Amino acid sequence: MATPHIALFPCSGTGILIPFLRLAATIAARGCTVTVITLHPTVSASESEQISTFFALHPHIKRLEFQPLPFKKSNFSNKDPFFMQVEAISNSVHLLDPFLAALSPPLSAIISDLSVVSSICRFASNKSISIYVLVTTSARFFSLVVLLPKLALHKSVGIQENGHLELPGLGLVPVSSIAPPLYDSNHFLSALLDSNIPCLSRVKAIFVNSFAELESETIKALNSGRLIADLAPVLALGPFQSFEVEKTPNLPWLDEQAPESVLFVSFGSRTALPRNQILELRNGLEKSGYKFLWVLKTNKVDKDDKEEVQQVLGESFLERTKKRGMVIKGWVKQDQILAHPAIGGFISHCGWNSVTEAARLGVPILAWPQNGDQKLNAEVIEKAGIGLWADWGWLGEVLVSGDDIAKKISEMMVDTKFRVRAKEVKEKVRQAREIGGDLDVLLRGLMDEFSVGAKTRCGSNPKNLEDDRKFERI
Repeated sequence: MATPHIALFPCSGTGILIPFLRLAATIAARGCTVTVITLHPTVSASESEQISTFFALHPHIKRLEFQPLPFKKSNFSNKDPFFMQVEAISNSVHLLDPFLAALSPPLSAIISDLSVVSSICRFASNKSISIYVLVTTSARFFSLVVLLPKLALHKSVGIQENGHLELPGLGLVPVSSIAPPLYDSNHFLSALLDSNIPCLSRVKAIFVNSFAELESETIKALNSGRLIADLAPVLALGPFQSFEVEKTPNLPWLDEQAPESVLFVSFGSRTALPRNQILELRNGLEKSGYKFLWVLKTNKVDKDDKEEVQQVLGESFLERTKKRGMVIKGWVKQDQILAHPAIGGFISHCGWNSVTEAARLGVPILAWPQNGDQKLNAEVIEKAGIGLWADWGWLGEVLVSGDDIAKKISEMMVDTKFRVRAKEVKEKVRQAREIGGDLDVLLRGLMDEFSVGAKTRCGSNPKNLEDDRKFERI
């Protein structure tokens, strides 16, 4: 049987890159030839670091470096440096055609980021290459995304009088939980989704980095046809494991702390709180009385993050808290920190990678969403019982006081039900990944599906490809 050759095409940002690299390592370990398309240059240093680490650890995985055309200002509103790169990529995907066509062995499938799937479908339209999409957000947020074109046309969905949007089969979503750019037809993000969502009926399947213990209801609704009748099958392949060995981080201070005594604080690779909010968070951490490990970020793009910790937080704070707190600037291996036995809670912006890492490792979350998909991700956390949602508005809308932050920290750390439930979810994940577990069975079926594609690419012509399908809607 021919070995399947799968290309993966992530777009801009560490939050998108990491799940693609984790999936690449997973399918390579199960016998596929894998090529990862990487961008040059990257927007952030953390992306470059992740790419270098990945290929050093996985030299058998191929790399195709892609340099998009320079960004040109369009009619759409777009000031985010990561979205600007996505716009440049969207205008450059056609340049990939000869490079993808020349790969050896020939490609049997491409796993694309949602933001470029329409262009990838055009490339593969006259070739025997199957297209899959990897969604790097929650199934909950994705269910909203697939309805956006209908929302814009005011057809089958609409805003209720109480300020909620109804998701068929999933109930109501507060309009306040939907990021404003999604309602702005002049915003690049809205236009990008509008142009790519129609292609989701033409792909082989849609992968989400999620699992039943978090989002079974949503995954079933997506596969029921109630949201979009012709949506491709949605397969929950998560939570993805690290592509590195999860060893103990080199943080001697953390090693000295008691089990489950430290609060980890991180707002991801793209979110920088306003300066006045950073200072209130500083006050809240001190007032809470809990030990903390804080990854401090002051600029959206890490290459521009030049200030020292002392300049931002003040020497006196660092001196007062030196025995019970640690502040770090720069990229950290977050999953290794979350896996440390001293970590007992996590203040997170609710980027989906952060949510799935905490769920997989059994760490309860104090959800403080800031933008994008994060309020809907916080809904998932709250409904699953693995954390507490502090709904304090979008990034910069409200200055949350140190007193309020301290109260929420205490509420989350004291209430043992969050920790108990988080450990239950961790155990469910472990069982699913075992040989014969739900995720193992699903991945085996996917490998068979890839092999069918490889046979077809090599000239085989099975009478009924549907009979060869080893996975189905879940």
